[in-house]
Amino acid sequence: MFVIIGLVIVMGAVIGGYVMHHGQIAVLIQPNEFLILGGAGLGSLIIANPPSVLKACLSQTLGLLKPNPYGAKAYAELLQVLYEIFQKARKDGLVGLESHIENPESSDIFQKYPSFTGNHHAVSLLCDTLKVLLTGTVEDHNLADILDVDLEKHHHEAMLVPHAITSVGDAMPGFGIVAAVLGVIITMGSIGGAASEIGEKVAAALVGTFLGILLAYGVFGPVAKAMEMRIHAEHDYMLCIRTALLSFARGDAPMTAVEFSRRNIEPHERPSFAELEDLTRKKAA
Repeated sequence: MFVIIGLVIVMGAVIGGYVMHHGQIAVLIQPNEFLILGGAGLGSLIIANPPSVLKACLSQTLGLLKPNPYGAKAYAELLQVLYEIFQKARKDGLVGLESHIENPESSDIFQKYPSFTGNHHAVSLLCDTLKVLLTGTVEDHNLADILDVDLEKHHHEAMLVPHAITSVGDAMPGFGIVAAVLGVIITMGSIGGAASEIGEKVAAALVGTFLGILLAYGVFGPVAKAMEMRIHAEHDYMLCIRTALLSFARGDAPMTAVEFSRRNIEPHERPSFAELEDLTRKKAA
């Protein structure tokens, strides 16, 4: 939502200022320039990235239109599911978790937390790590390395998308210059024509430069940054799971493990200790 609001403000300010200076909107409507910039940008994106990244570009862009899924409510639900899972393991042993972590989609525990179960990577990280603990063959320091490798690879893969968008944005001013140069070439071919005709062609050529700079700094750059912020928010969410799992693997009590996780949450999203007690008390009841 804020992405749309921001883009509207950017376009409104630029076009509004142009109109206030008695500029004509019709002059900016140059389909040929749009084709050059759009086609060159899309082509460079396809050349530089594999299909998986191209698909992720679309999904992450659409994801920006939705609210941030890693807010206070999501963290509260995460702490609840971690506490209930750890309590189950403490009461029935890790073997008692086997049916839940083997088939989380049919687990009566996970089904109570739709926000968590809707996050495939979070469910996979939690369940796969508990399966490793169930084998009893992994030391604490090795478990930390395993979790770090998992999170690092996932983060690296996710960051390929904003990097791809940033690269296209960086190229936009150059493509704008290409469009302008082509326009100048066309203008030079009509150098013997009327002054008004030459002026129109020069104006059309400059639109390409204008659009390239505007798209680079007003659209692609901010969108890529918004994607990075969303990815960092997801990474922080996963770090909370990592922290809780390492605490639990050391033999800490469920409440202690969940408290470690709570302390890893950004202060503006973090529930208070009293709120945490209230959440876990509800689960205990």
